[in-house]
Amino acid sequence: MSESVIIYDTTLRDGAQSEGVSFSPEDALEVLKRLDEFGIDFVEGGWPGSSPKVDEFFKLAEGLELKHAKLTAFGSTGKHGIPAKDDHNLKSLAACPVEWCCIFGKSWDFQVTNALCIPLEDNLDLIRNSVRFLKNSGKRVMFDAEHFFDGYISNKEYALSALKAAVEGGAEWLVLCDTNGGVMMEDVACAVEDALLSFNVPIGVHCHNDSDLAVANSLVAVERGATMVQGTINGIGERCGNANLCSIMADLALKMEYELNIKDMSQLTALSTFVSETANLTPSPGMPYVGEKAFAHKGGIHVSAIARDPRTYEHIEPGQVGNKRRILISDMAGRASISEKLKDFGIDVDSSESKAIIDKIKALEAEGYQFEGADASFELLVRRFKGEMESPFEVTGFRVFIDNVGEKLTSEASVKVMDSAGNEEHTAANGDGPVNALDNALRKALSKLFPITDRIRLTDYKVRVLDERSATAASVRVLIRSTDGERSWTTVGVSENVIEASLDALVDSIEYAIYKNTDKEA
Repeated sequence: MSESVIIYDTTLRDGAQSEGVSFSPEDALEVLKRLDEFGIDFVEGGWPGSSPKVDEFFKLAEGLELKHAKLTAFGSTGKHGIPAKDDHNLKSLAACPVEWCCIFGKSWDFQVTNALCIPLEDNLDLIRNSVRFLKNSGKRVMFDAEHFFDGYISNKEYALSALKAAVEGGAEWLVLCDTNGGVMMEDVACAVEDALLSFNVPIGVHCHNDSDLAVANSLVAVERGATMVQGTINGIGERCGNANLCSIMADLALKMEYELNIKDMSQLTALSTFVSETANLTPSPGMPYVGEKAFAHKGGIHVSAIARDPRTYEHIEPGQVGNKRRILISDMAGRASISEKLKDFGIDVDSSESKAIIDKIKALEAEGYQFEGADASFELLVRRFKGEMESPFEVTGFRVFIDNVGEKLTSEASVKVMDSAGNEEHTAANGDGPVNALDNALRKALSKLFPITDRIRLTDYKVRVLDERSATAASVRVLIRSTDGERSWTTVGVSENVIEASLDALVDSIEYAIYKNTDKEA
C-alpha cells in the first residue's frame, strides 16, 4: 500500500470539549508545537471569536514558524437570514490569521428541519454562500458535513446535495462526520464510496466514539478511499470522545502500510503522555500502543514465551511507538517472569533463588501485598533476599496527633529513627493530614543522616480496602509514588492500620532512594 493519508488533529478544539479539559493559550501553543514536530498535517486551533482564550491563542500562534502543520480555524456556516458578508462568525473566520478554515454545516435533513428549523433548500444556500464568502476572502476551505452518515442513511440524495453545495462554494475538502458516533462500519464504507464517486474532491472522515467504533470507522473510511482522518490525541472529546489518532496513526503506518507525514512514530507514546499531562488528565493505562499496560505481561506462561520470542504475545515491538515492555510480578508469576523482571534491575538469580522469591511473593500477596505496580518494593525485596543490601535506617518509634482547632483539623507526627551506625534522630512535623505529617517528619528526621531525602517528594498516594466485608477492621494496601526530580518509583505497604501501611510504603520509598543514590555515587 503506497497511498498517503492526511492527519487532521482537533485536540485543541473538539478535544477541549471533553469534560474537565481546558487549554490555556500557552498550553495550546505548546501542544501545537509538539503536533507540528511530530508531523501532523493540520491542527485545528479553535473557533475564532468564541472566547478570549481562543483569540489569544491565534495571536500567539501567528508569530510561530511551523515546520509542517497547517493551523486551521474552525467555525460554522452563517446564520439563516443574514448575508454571509454580515455574519459575525464568518467575518471572524475571514479575519483569523490562518490560511485554512474548516466550517461545518448540516447534511442530515432531520437536523435541518428539527434543529435549524429552516427549509432544506435554504440550508444548502447557507453552505454554498458560507464557503464562497471565505473563499473570496482568501481562505482555503474544508467542509465538515455534520451528521453526514446519519443523513446518508435517512436521505441519501439530500446528504449528497449538501456536499455538492460545499463544492459549488469552493470547498477543497469534504469531511464526512459521524457526529453522534453511532454509525456502523458498513454504512461508513458505502457512504464514503458514494461520495468519492459523486465528487472530484478529496474526502476526509471525522468520527466520534459513542459506539466504540471511531477508530474502526476511520480505518474503514480510509480503506474505501478517504484520504484525511480527523481526530484527537488519546481520543479525548465530548461524551465518549473522538477517534483516537494515536491508534489510527499506528494502525495506518504499521499495519496497513499507508504513508503518513509522521517523522518518527517512536515519539507517539511521548506525544500521548504530553497531551494528557497538558490537559491535566491521568494517562489511560489501557490505551493500545501508548498505554502503560499495552505491553505489560503477567501470566508466567506468557512471560516465558516472551523471553523466547516477543512475537508470541506482542503484535509489534514496543519501541516502534516509543513504549516499553513491562513484566508484572504477582502470585501468577513463574520463574521466567522473575528472571525477565530482574534483568531490568541488573540482578541475576539461579533457579533455587527464583523459586524462593516466588514463594515469598505468593505469601506476601496472600497478606494483601501487590507488586504489579510497585517495582521499587519488589526490587528491595529481592536485594534483601540476596543479601545485597540492609536497611540503612530503622524507625524506632512514631506518633501521630490529630487535633481539632476551632473548625479545622490539624495533624502532627513525631518520628524516631536510627541509622546502622547507631545515630538517632527524633523530630516532629506538621502536615495537611496524618500521612503527610508522617512523611514530613520522617524525611526531616532523616535529612541529616541521608541528604538525598531532601529531594524526595510524593506525587501520588492510593489506598485500597482489601476486604470490604470487614468494614473498618479490613486490611488496606497503600501505594505511594515518589520522585527525586530525576526518576520516579512506587512502593507498597499493607496493614490493618492505614497509618502503619503508609509508613511501610514511605520507608520503602526512602530506602529505595538512598540505595539508588548510593549506587549512583559508587
